[in-house]
Amino acid sequence: MSPAGGADFSLRRLAVPAYGPSLLFGLGEGAILPVIPLSARALGASVPIAALMVMLTYASSLVFNVPASVVTYRLGERKAIVGAAVVGAVAVGFAWWATQLWHLVGAVLLFGASASVFMLARQSYLTEAVPISHRARALSTLGGVMRIGVFAGPFLGAAAIGQWGMSSAYLVCGAALVAAGVLAATLPDLQASAGGGGRVPISVAQVLRQHVRVFLTVGMGVVLIAAVRASRQAVIPLWAEHIGLTPQTASLVYGIAGGVDMLVFYPAGKVMDHFGRRWVAVPSMIVMGLSLLAIPLTHSVVPFTAVCCVLGFGNGIGAGMVMTLGADFSPDVGRAQFLGIWRELSDLGAVGGPAMLSGITAAAALAPAVAATGVIGLVAAAVLWRHVPSRPMPSVQRR
Repeated sequence: MSPAGGADFSLRRLAVPAYGPSLLFGLGEGAILPVIPLSARALGASVPIAALMVMLTYASSLVFNVPASVVTYRLGERKAIVGAAVVGAVAVGFAWWATQLWHLVGAVLLFGASASVFMLARQSYLTEAVPISHRARALSTLGGVMRIGVFAGPFLGAAAIGQWGMSSAYLVCGAALVAAGVLAATLPDLQASAGGGGRVPISVAQVLRQHVRVFLTVGMGVVLIAAVRASRQAVIPLWAEHIGLTPQTASLVYGIAGGVDMLVFYPAGKVMDHFGRRWVAVPSMIVMGLSLLAIPLTHSVVPFTAVCCVLGFGNGIGAGMVMTLGADFSPDVGRAQFLGIWRELSDLGAVGGPAMLSGITAAAALAPAVAATGVIGLVAAAVLWRHVPSRPMPSVQRR
Protein backbone atom coordinates (compact mmCIF):
# COMPACT_ATOMS: atom_id res chain seq x y z
CA MET A 1 0.00 0.00 0.00
CA SER A 2 1.34 3.40 -0.84
CA PRO A 3 2.32 5.42 2.18
CA ALA A 4 -0.20 8.09 2.92
CA GLY A 5 2.11 10.60 4.52
CA GLY A 6 5.18 12.19 3.04
CA ALA A 7 6.17 15.40 4.77
CA ASP A 8 9.70 14.11 5.39
CA PHE A 9 9.99 12.12 2.15
CA SER A 10 12.65 13.01 -0.44
CA LEU A 11 12.94 11.65 -3.96
CA ARG A 12 16.71 11.83 -3.55
CA ARG A 13 16.53 8.60 -1.58
CA LEU A 14 15.46 6.83 -4.76
CA ALA A 15 17.72 8.71 -7.17
CA VAL A 16 20.26 5.94 -7.75
CA PRO A 17 18.43 2.65 -7.04
CA ALA A 18 15.09 3.58 -8.67
CA TYR A 19 15.96 6.09 -11.39
CA GLY A 20 19.43 4.80 -12.26
CA PRO A 21 18.13 1.55 -13.81
CA SER A 22 15.54 3.49 -15.84
CA LEU A 23 18.19 5.88 -17.17
CA LEU A 24 20.45 2.97 -18.12
CA PHE A 25 17.61 1.02 -19.74
CA GLY A 26 16.71 4.12 -21.76
CA LEU A 27 20.34 4.56 -22.81
CA GLY A 28 20.50 0.96 -23.96
CA GLU A 29 17.22 1.16 -25.86
CA GLY A 30 18.21 4.44 -27.50
CA ALA A 31 21.55 2.95 -28.57
CA ILE A 32 19.99 0.07 -30.52
CA LEU A 33 16.77 1.52 -31.97
CA PRO A 34 18.51 3.28 -34.89
CA VAL A 35 20.67 0.20 -35.53
CA ILE A 36 17.99 -2.50 -35.66
CA PRO A 37 16.72 -1.62 -39.19
CA LEU A 38 20.31 -1.36 -40.45
CA SER A 39 21.12 -4.79 -39.00
CA ALA A 40 18.05 -6.20 -40.72
CA ARG A 41 19.21 -4.75 -44.05
CA ALA A 42 22.67 -6.24 -43.52
CA LEU A 43 21.02 -9.64 -42.99
CA GLY A 44 19.14 -9.38 -46.28
CA ALA A 45 15.82 -7.78 -45.32
CA SER A 46 14.00 -5.53 -47.78
CA VAL A 47 13.51 -1.87 -46.93
CA PRO A 48 9.83 -2.36 -45.87
CA ILE A 49 10.77 -5.32 -43.66
CA ALA A 50 13.65 -3.40 -42.13
CA ALA A 51 11.30 -0.50 -41.37
CA LEU A 52 8.97 -2.87 -39.53
CA MET A 53 11.72 -4.23 -37.28
CA VAL A 54 11.54 -1.42 -34.72
CA MET A 55 7.76 -1.85 -34.56
CA LEU A 56 8.36 -5.43 -33.42
CA THR A 57 9.55 -4.17 -30.05
CA TYR A 58 6.26 -2.32 -29.55
CA ALA A 59 4.24 -5.26 -30.87
CA SER A 60 6.00 -7.57 -28.43
CA SER A 61 5.32 -5.16 -25.57
CA LEU A 62 1.66 -4.95 -26.61
CA VAL A 63 1.31 -8.74 -26.51
CA PHE A 64 3.29 -9.16 -23.29
CA ASN A 65 1.80 -6.42 -21.08
CA VAL A 66 -0.72 -8.67 -19.35
CA PRO A 67 1.74 -11.57 -18.87
CA ALA A 68 4.20 -8.97 -17.54
CA SER A 69 1.69 -8.07 -14.84
CA VAL A 70 1.50 -11.72 -13.80
CA VAL A 71 5.31 -11.98 -13.71
CA THR A 72 5.54 -8.84 -11.56
CA TYR A 73 2.77 -10.07 -9.27
CA ARG A 74 4.45 -13.44 -8.69
CA LEU A 75 8.09 -12.33 -8.42
CA GLY A 76 7.67 -8.94 -6.79
CA GLU A 77 8.77 -5.66 -8.33
CA ARG A 78 12.49 -5.76 -7.50
CA LYS A 79 13.05 -9.28 -8.83
CA ALA A 80 10.97 -8.50 -11.91
CA ILE A 81 13.08 -5.40 -12.70
CA VAL A 82 16.34 -7.31 -12.24
CA GLY A 83 15.08 -10.27 -14.27
CA ALA A 84 13.85 -8.03 -17.09
CA ALA A 85 17.26 -6.33 -17.29
CA VAL A 86 19.00 -9.71 -17.49
CA VAL A 87 16.63 -11.03 -20.17
CA GLY A 88 17.04 -7.78 -22.13
CA ALA A 89 20.83 -8.17 -22.00
CA VAL A 90 20.50 -11.75 -23.28
CA ALA A 91 18.23 -10.52 -26.09
CA VAL A 92 20.72 -7.90 -27.33
CA GLY A 93 23.45 -10.55 -27.06
CA PHE A 94 21.45 -12.65 -29.53
CA ALA A 95 21.03 -9.59 -31.76
CA TRP A 96 24.80 -8.98 -31.71
CA TRP A 97 25.41 -12.64 -32.64
CA ALA A 98 22.61 -12.88 -35.25
CA THR A 99 23.70 -14.37 -38.57
CA GLN A 100 20.22 -14.73 -40.08
CA LEU A 101 17.22 -12.45 -40.14
CA TRP A 102 15.07 -14.71 -37.99
CA HIS A 103 17.74 -14.58 -35.27
CA LEU A 104 17.36 -10.81 -35.17
CA VAL A 105 13.56 -11.03 -35.18
CA GLY A 106 13.62 -13.35 -32.18
CA ALA A 107 16.05 -11.09 -30.35
CA VAL A 108 13.92 -7.98 -30.95
CA LEU A 109 10.75 -9.74 -29.79
CA LEU A 110 12.52 -10.93 -26.62
CA PHE A 111 13.82 -7.43 -25.97
CA GLY A 112 10.30 -6.01 -26.31
CA ALA A 113 8.97 -8.53 -23.80
CA SER A 114 11.73 -7.67 -21.31
CA ALA A 115 11.01 -3.95 -21.75
CA SER A 116 7.34 -4.58 -20.96
CA VAL A 117 8.19 -6.29 -17.66
CA PHE A 118 10.79 -3.66 -16.77
CA MET A 119 8.49 -0.70 -17.36
CA LEU A 120 5.51 -2.19 -15.58
CA ALA A 121 7.53 -3.32 -12.55
CA ARG A 122 9.31 0.03 -12.11
CA GLN A 123 5.95 1.86 -12.20
CA SER A 124 4.42 -0.56 -9.72
CA TYR A 125 7.44 -0.22 -7.41
CA LEU A 126 7.33 3.57 -7.28
CA THR A 127 3.56 3.53 -6.82
CA GLU A 128 4.04 1.43 -3.70
CA ALA A 129 7.24 3.05 -2.40
CA VAL A 130 6.44 6.76 -2.78
CA PRO A 131 3.90 8.65 -0.63
CA ILE A 132 0.82 9.77 -2.52
CA SER A 133 1.79 13.39 -1.86
CA HIS A 134 4.90 12.91 -4.05
CA ARG A 135 3.52 10.41 -6.55
CA ALA A 136 3.18 12.64 -9.62
CA ARG A 137 6.68 14.09 -9.15
CA ALA A 138 8.10 10.59 -8.74
CA LEU A 139 6.44 9.22 -11.86
CA SER A 140 7.03 12.36 -13.94
CA THR A 141 10.70 12.12 -13.03
CA LEU A 142 10.65 8.44 -14.00
CA GLY A 143 9.21 9.31 -17.41
CA GLY A 144 11.66 12.19 -17.84
CA VAL A 145 14.70 10.10 -16.88
CA MET A 146 13.72 7.41 -19.39
CA ARG A 147 13.35 10.06 -22.11
CA ILE A 148 16.78 11.47 -21.29
CA GLY A 149 18.25 7.99 -21.66
CA VAL A 150 16.54 7.32 -24.99
CA PHE A 151 17.65 10.77 -26.20
CA ALA A 152 21.32 10.24 -25.20
CA GLY A 153 21.51 6.56 -26.19
CA PRO A 154 21.93 7.10 -29.97
CA PHE A 155 24.91 9.40 -29.36
CA LEU A 156 26.58 6.78 -27.15
CA GLY A 157 25.82 4.11 -29.73
CA ALA A 158 27.19 6.27 -32.53
CA ALA A 159 30.45 6.76 -30.63
CA ALA A 160 30.81 3.01 -30.21
CA ILE A 161 29.95 2.36 -33.87
CA GLY A 162 32.62 4.83 -34.94
CA GLN A 163 35.22 2.87 -33.01
CA TRP A 164 34.19 -0.77 -33.35
CA GLY A 165 31.49 -1.07 -36.03
CA MET A 166 27.72 -1.23 -36.19
CA SER A 167 27.20 -4.33 -34.02
CA SER A 168 28.97 -2.67 -31.09
CA ALA A 169 25.76 -0.72 -30.37
CA TYR A 170 24.27 -3.98 -29.09
CA LEU A 171 27.19 -4.41 -26.72
CA VAL A 172 26.64 -0.89 -25.41
CA CYS A 173 23.00 -1.76 -24.79
CA GLY A 174 23.92 -5.05 -23.12
CA ALA A 175 26.39 -3.33 -20.79
CA ALA A 176 23.80 -0.68 -19.88
CA LEU A 177 21.19 -3.34 -19.09
CA VAL A 178 23.60 -5.35 -16.93
CA ALA A 179 24.42 -2.18 -15.00
CA ALA A 180 20.68 -1.46 -14.69
CA GLY A 181 20.13 -4.93 -13.21
CA VAL A 182 22.96 -4.47 -10.71
CA LEU A 183 21.54 -1.13 -9.54
CA ALA A 184 18.00 -2.50 -9.36
CA ALA A 185 19.23 -5.34 -7.13
CA THR A 186 19.97 -2.71 -4.45
CA LEU A 187 16.28 -1.74 -4.22
CA PRO A 188 14.71 -2.87 -0.94
CA ASP A 189 11.88 -5.35 -1.39
CA LEU A 190 8.47 -3.88 -0.72
CA GLN A 191 6.76 -5.41 2.29
CA ALA A 192 3.88 -6.78 0.23
CA SER A 193 6.13 -7.85 -2.64
CA ALA A 194 8.85 -9.98 -1.18
CA GLY A 195 8.44 -13.40 -2.68
CA GLY A 196 4.85 -12.56 -3.48
CA GLY A 197 3.97 -12.79 0.21
CA GLY A 198 1.12 -10.77 1.56
CA ARG A 199 -0.64 -10.58 -1.78
CA VAL A 200 -4.25 -11.62 -2.17
CA PRO A 201 -4.69 -13.97 -5.16
CA ILE A 202 -6.58 -12.21 -7.94
CA SER A 203 -6.72 -12.74 -11.68
CA VAL A 204 -6.41 -10.26 -14.53
CA ALA A 205 -10.02 -11.02 -15.52
CA GLN A 206 -11.23 -10.16 -12.01
CA VAL A 207 -9.36 -6.84 -12.05
CA LEU A 208 -10.79 -6.06 -15.48
CA ARG A 209 -14.34 -6.72 -14.31
CA GLN A 210 -13.94 -4.73 -11.08
CA HIS A 211 -12.54 -1.65 -12.82
CA VAL A 212 -14.20 -1.77 -16.21
CA ARG A 213 -15.73 1.69 -15.72
CA VAL A 214 -12.30 3.25 -15.17
CA PHE A 215 -10.91 1.51 -18.27
CA LEU A 216 -13.83 2.71 -20.39
CA THR A 217 -13.52 6.34 -19.24
CA VAL A 218 -10.07 7.47 -18.15
CA GLY A 219 -8.62 4.47 -19.99
CA MET A 220 -10.02 5.73 -23.27
CA GLY A 221 -8.31 9.04 -22.57
CA VAL A 222 -5.06 7.11 -22.17
CA VAL A 223 -5.57 5.46 -25.57
CA LEU A 224 -5.99 8.90 -27.16
CA ILE A 225 -2.96 10.36 -25.33
CA ALA A 226 -0.77 7.52 -26.58
CA ALA A 227 -2.10 7.88 -30.14
CA VAL A 228 -1.21 11.59 -30.22
CA ARG A 229 2.24 11.06 -28.71
CA ALA A 230 3.18 8.24 -31.05
CA SER A 231 1.88 10.10 -34.11
CA ARG A 232 3.95 13.15 -33.12
CA GLN A 233 7.14 11.13 -33.60
CA ALA A 234 6.19 10.47 -37.22
CA VAL A 235 4.65 13.86 -37.96
CA ILE A 236 7.82 15.92 -37.40
CA PRO A 237 10.09 14.11 -39.89
CA LEU A 238 7.29 13.61 -42.43
CA TRP A 239 6.25 17.28 -42.45
CA ALA A 240 9.91 18.34 -42.56
CA GLU A 241 10.33 16.32 -45.74
CA HIS A 242 7.02 17.68 -47.09
CA ILE A 243 8.25 21.29 -46.86
CA GLY A 244 11.62 20.42 -48.40
CA LEU A 245 13.94 20.34 -45.38
CA THR A 246 17.04 18.17 -45.60
CA PRO A 247 17.29 15.06 -43.39
CA GLN A 248 19.99 16.81 -41.38
CA THR A 249 17.77 19.83 -40.73
CA ALA A 250 14.83 17.58 -39.90
CA SER A 251 16.95 15.71 -37.34
CA LEU A 252 18.07 19.02 -35.84
CA VAL A 253 14.47 20.22 -35.48
CA TYR A 254 13.51 16.89 -33.91
CA GLY A 255 16.41 17.16 -31.48
CA ILE A 256 15.58 20.74 -30.47
CA ALA A 257 11.96 19.80 -29.81
CA GLY A 258 13.16 16.81 -27.82
CA GLY A 259 15.36 19.08 -25.72
CA VAL A 260 12.36 21.27 -24.84
CA ASP A 261 10.44 18.08 -24.04
CA MET A 262 13.01 17.05 -21.41
CA LEU A 263 13.17 20.36 -19.55
CA VAL A 264 9.73 20.50 -17.96
CA PHE A 265 8.87 17.09 -16.53
CA TYR A 266 9.59 17.84 -12.85
CA PRO A 267 7.68 21.15 -12.59
CA ALA A 268 4.71 19.45 -14.25
CA GLY A 269 4.81 16.67 -11.68
CA LYS A 270 4.86 19.23 -8.87
CA VAL A 271 1.79 20.93 -10.33
CA MET A 272 -0.03 17.58 -10.46
CA ASP A 273 0.83 16.84 -6.83
CA HIS A 274 -0.24 20.24 -5.53
CA PHE A 275 -3.22 21.12 -7.73
CA GLY A 276 -4.45 17.85 -9.23
CA ARG A 277 -3.80 15.70 -12.30
CA ARG A 278 -6.34 17.49 -14.49
CA TRP A 279 -4.35 20.73 -14.42
CA VAL A 280 -1.50 19.13 -16.35
CA ALA A 281 -3.25 16.35 -18.29
CA VAL A 282 -5.74 18.65 -20.00
CA PRO A 283 -3.30 21.48 -20.91
CA SER A 284 -0.82 18.92 -22.23
CA MET A 285 -3.36 17.58 -24.72
CA ILE A 286 -4.67 21.04 -25.65
CA VAL A 287 -1.15 22.30 -26.40
CA MET A 288 -0.28 19.19 -28.40
CA GLY A 289 -3.59 19.22 -30.27
CA LEU A 290 -3.33 22.90 -31.25
CA SER A 291 0.34 22.49 -32.21
CA LEU A 292 -0.49 19.58 -34.50
CA LEU A 293 -3.28 21.61 -36.07
CA ALA A 294 -0.76 24.42 -36.65
CA ILE A 295 1.91 22.26 -38.29
CA PRO A 296 0.15 22.12 -41.71
CA LEU A 297 0.19 25.92 -41.68
CA THR A 298 4.02 26.05 -41.55
CA HIS A 299 6.02 26.15 -44.78
CA SER A 300 9.56 27.02 -43.73
CA VAL A 301 12.07 25.96 -41.11
CA VAL A 302 11.64 28.79 -38.57
CA PRO A 303 7.86 28.58 -37.98
CA PHE A 304 8.01 24.80 -38.22
CA THR A 305 10.71 24.66 -35.53
CA ALA A 306 8.76 27.06 -33.30
CA VAL A 307 5.61 24.94 -33.53
CA CYS A 308 7.60 21.75 -32.89
CA CYS A 309 9.07 23.32 -29.75
CA VAL A 310 5.57 24.13 -28.50
CA LEU A 311 4.58 20.57 -29.34
CA GLY A 312 7.58 19.30 -27.37
CA PHE A 313 6.57 21.48 -24.42
CA GLY A 314 3.07 20.00 -24.45
CA ASN A 315 4.48 16.50 -24.55
CA GLY A 316 7.06 17.29 -21.87
CA ILE A 317 4.62 18.58 -19.27
CA GLY A 318 2.75 15.31 -19.71
CA ALA A 319 5.77 13.16 -18.83
CA GLY A 320 4.64 10.49 -16.39
CA MET A 321 1.01 11.56 -16.77
CA VAL A 322 -0.26 8.18 -17.95
CA MET A 323 1.72 6.36 -15.25
CA THR A 324 0.43 8.73 -12.56
CA LEU A 325 -3.19 8.24 -13.58
CA GLY A 326 -2.66 4.49 -13.66
CA ALA A 327 -1.15 4.60 -10.17
CA ASP A 328 -4.01 6.74 -8.86
CA PHE A 329 -6.74 4.44 -10.08
CA SER A 330 -4.93 1.17 -9.37
CA PRO A 331 -6.23 -0.87 -6.41
CA ASP A 332 -4.03 -2.13 -3.58
CA VAL A 333 -5.13 -5.68 -4.41
CA GLY A 334 -4.33 -6.49 -8.02
CA ARG A 335 -2.19 -3.40 -8.71
CA ALA A 336 0.23 -5.18 -11.07
CA GLN A 337 -2.65 -6.69 -13.05
CA PHE A 338 -4.39 -3.32 -13.26
CA LEU A 339 -1.23 -1.61 -14.52
CA GLY A 340 -0.74 -4.37 -17.09
CA ILE A 341 -4.17 -3.60 -18.55
CA TRP A 342 -3.39 0.13 -18.31
CA ARG A 343 -0.19 -0.32 -20.32
CA GLU A 344 -2.14 -2.40 -22.82
CA LEU A 345 -4.47 0.56 -23.44
CA SER A 346 -1.48 2.89 -23.85
CA ASP A 347 0.24 0.57 -26.31
CA LEU A 348 -2.97 0.16 -28.32
CA GLY A 349 -3.01 3.91 -28.77
CA ALA A 350 0.69 3.99 -29.62
CA VAL A 351 0.16 1.44 -32.39
CA GLY A 352 -3.17 2.86 -33.58
CA GLY A 353 -2.09 6.51 -33.82
CA PRO A 354 0.60 6.06 -36.48
CA ALA A 355 -1.63 3.55 -38.30
CA MET A 356 -4.39 6.18 -38.50
CA LEU A 357 -1.86 8.79 -39.68
CA SER A 358 -0.70 6.42 -42.40
CA GLY A 359 -4.24 5.53 -43.47
CA ILE A 360 -5.47 9.12 -43.78
CA THR A 361 -2.29 10.14 -45.60
CA ALA A 362 -2.81 7.33 -48.11
CA ALA A 363 -6.50 8.17 -48.56
CA ALA A 364 -6.18 11.97 -48.65
CA ALA A 365 -2.89 13.75 -47.94
CA LEU A 366 -0.42 14.39 -45.15
CA ALA A 367 -1.89 17.74 -44.03
CA PRO A 368 -5.38 16.35 -43.26
CA ALA A 369 -3.76 13.41 -41.47
CA VAL A 370 -1.73 15.72 -39.23
CA ALA A 371 -4.80 17.87 -38.56
CA ALA A 372 -6.82 14.76 -37.64
CA THR A 373 -4.14 13.87 -35.09
CA GLY A 374 -4.52 17.36 -33.62
CA VAL A 375 -8.27 16.87 -33.32
CA ILE A 376 -7.64 13.62 -31.42
CA GLY A 377 -5.51 15.61 -28.98
CA LEU A 378 -8.39 18.00 -28.34
CA VAL A 379 -10.82 15.09 -27.91
CA ALA A 380 -8.37 13.56 -25.41
CA ALA A 381 -8.36 16.86 -23.48
CA ALA A 382 -12.17 16.78 -23.31
CA VAL A 383 -12.23 13.16 -22.09
CA LEU A 384 -9.62 13.91 -19.42
CA TRP A 385 -11.45 17.05 -18.29
CA ARG A 386 -14.63 15.01 -17.87
CA HIS A 387 -13.17 12.00 -16.06
CA VAL A 388 -9.98 13.04 -14.25
CA PRO A 389 -10.58 14.57 -10.78
CA SER A 390 -9.59 18.21 -10.50
CA ARG A 391 -8.11 17.88 -7.02
CA PRO A 392 -5.19 15.78 -5.72
CA MET A 393 -6.29 12.23 -5.07
CA PRO A 394 -5.46 10.88 -1.60
CA SER A 395 -7.01 7.53 -2.40
CA VAL A 396 -8.83 6.21 -5.44
CA GLN A 397 -10.52 2.90 -6.13
CA ARG A 398 -9.00 1.19 -3.08
CA ARG A 399 -9.85 -2.44 -2.45
